[in-house]
Amino acid sequence: MAQAWKCSGLRWSADGPVLVWDGGRRSALTWGKRVAFGVAEGGVRTCVGARGHACPARVAVPGRSTGARCEECARLDRAHSVAADTIADDPRPYHVYLAWFGPGMTKVGITAVERGSARLLEQGAVCFSWLGAGPLMAARRTEELLRAALGVPDRIPYAEKRAVRAALPQAAADRAGEVAELHARAVGLGGWPESLVREPLRVVDHVDVFGLDGLPGAVGGVSELVAGGVVSGELVAAAGPDLHLATGGGVVVLDTRLMPGWELVPAAGGELSVPVRVREAPGGVQDGLF
Repeated sequence: MAQAWKCSGLRWSADGPVLVWDGGRRSALTWGKRVAFGVAEGGVRTCVGARGHACPARVAVPGRSTGARCEECARLDRAHSVAADTIADDPRPYHVYLAWFGPGMTKVGITAVERGSARLLEQGAVCFSWLGAGPLMAARRTEELLRAALGVPDRIPYAEKRAVRAALPQAAADRAGEVAELHARAVGLGGWPESLVREPLRVVDHVDVFGLDGLPGAVGGVSELVAGGVVSGELVAAAGPDLHLATGGGVVVLDTRLMPGWELVPAAGGELSVPVRVREAPGGVQDGLF
């Protein structure tokens, strides 16, 4: 019987996307590489725990969950998250940023300065610019200022990001336009916290990093992994947690957040045999098997 591995998720390194496995093993992903794995026969997806601790009850979690945590572990994990706005005494400096994912999809967010652009890569930001840097609460107030004064959201659903990746403007200047416009409006606002140092517009573009230039449109996306199922395809692009895989039926998107919690085994190849949400004409989707 083949050795089973558990995936901790997709991480972005200086060299590109990497799949991380329990125990520290890492699999670098490059364009053209075949991504192929199977889900152990008879397996059950179990909670991955929280804050580095295993789930004490090893609770079974739904295949379609992108969090892979039971209700209690999810609560514990979020209680220590900056995103949950429960930490007010973090001494680290934070960046405020504007991130663009496609036409009409720009968000404001914050990330620890020490993390650099990692958060933007993890979110699948096509391009971004810093707005300023300062203490956590000043960064939070600036984020709220932009939401209230300019109507800039702090979240954009992944489904919306995926839907436009193959139809982005070809020119980098066109991709940067909305970020530049919002940056100018943002720095012109009154009410910025005095402790937040404003930063000039410098748009960073991730189209080449993600492999999005010339990306074929996806015919669908994996909706869940299932025991005995196989994922197999050639990597043509990656953005945020998503792998765009060329299969016999077209390009299919795999959200790698669906992988943790399963026991995975090597697969020599074969056809994709997990449920896929097939993209129809605008207005509907259906589930099917390739």
